[in-house]
Amino acid sequence: MHCPHPHHRAVGGKTADGTAYELCGDIGLPVLVLIHGLGLNRHLWRAYEAALLPHYRVLKYDLCGHGDSAPPRTFSLAGFAAQLHTLLDELRIKACALVGFSLGGMINRRFAMDFPARVTALAIFNSPHERSAEAQRLIEARAAQSETHGIAAALDSTMARWFNAEFQTAHPETIAQIRRWLSANEPAVYAQCRHVLVDGVLELIDPQPPIACPTLVMTCEHDHGSTPRMARAIAAEIDGAQTRIVPGLRHLGLVEQPTPFITALLQFLQSAIQ
Repeated sequence: MHCPHPHHRAVGGKTADGTAYELCGDIGLPVLVLIHGLGLNRHLWRAYEAALLPHYRVLKYDLCGHGDSAPPRTFSLAGFAAQLHTLLDELRIKACALVGFSLGGMINRRFAMDFPARVTALAIFNSPHERSAEAQRLIEARAAQSETHGIAAALDSTMARWFNAEFQTAHPETIAQIRRWLSANEPAVYAQCRHVLVDGVLELIDPQPPIACPTLVMTCEHDHGSTPRMARAIAAEIDGAQTRIVPGLRHLGLVEQPTPFITALLQFLQSAIQ
């Protein structure tokens, strides 16, 4: 198990229902849960741990059907939220802050609606909201393409949407790792999870019950699937939510330039979690 501070207590493995997880950090610190996006896994957050662990006990896990976790019985945001609820119960974590990227940012909103007493704060990174009819058609077409032709057929265009060209050239090892993670997904499971990303936003518009915890919403200037307009719309529906737009980056800006995300997250959590 990876933990950048060996003296911190680390536990990990799988839950009874097949969720792979790692929990690292000093007992007694507030718990911070990191939720990855579609097709990725818990290792997405590796660059974040060194900055977070002095202040928080960090829980990473693989979504159902991703990484080392078992596939879900049903594919829905509520199902993904229930997976996290079961994980927290098994680890005896009563309340925590949730950081979610993309699909993970949809899951943490659904979790905050379904289990509000368990959430101290939300950070929503590069996550979609209500789409235009044209944008909805486009993402539905991509989902159909991956279902028909498999994940590999769209990897080049996916990398172009997720990273700036200069970063791809300068960091081929990072790009190769992301491509390996995506390619490792079982195609049928990936396609079903992608449909959750496509359709799930509808149940998050004007959330009912309202999300009442402190919330930070971030995205990147050139993220065309989780746009600045969407980030502002998410924040507008959550009382007191903060919005940050990171300039010059695309969908996986949190990998390309972690520092703006880490800095904003730590500042937010310091004021949000008393």
